[in-house]
Amino acid sequence: MEGPSLTAACTTAFAMVFTLLAVLALVIRLVTLVFPVRAPRTDPAVVAAIAAAVATQQPGARVVEIAEAP
Repeated sequence: MEGPSLTAACTTAFAMVFTLLAVLALVIRLVTLVFPVRAPRTDPAVVAAIAAAVATQQPGARVVEIAEAP
């Protein structure tokens, strides 16, 4: 009586991992559809602090756009 072959065990393990990853990808996709990413809100206090810092460093300059660095 022989046990399962190494090739069959590896093939079964590969298929199970592939199936599990596919299911997880589907779950992640569904979660991102249900809960979309919201645009970050800029806090007025942060805007005032940035404007004050710019005015301190460069008198007469004004802040036109605030963007987060990648």
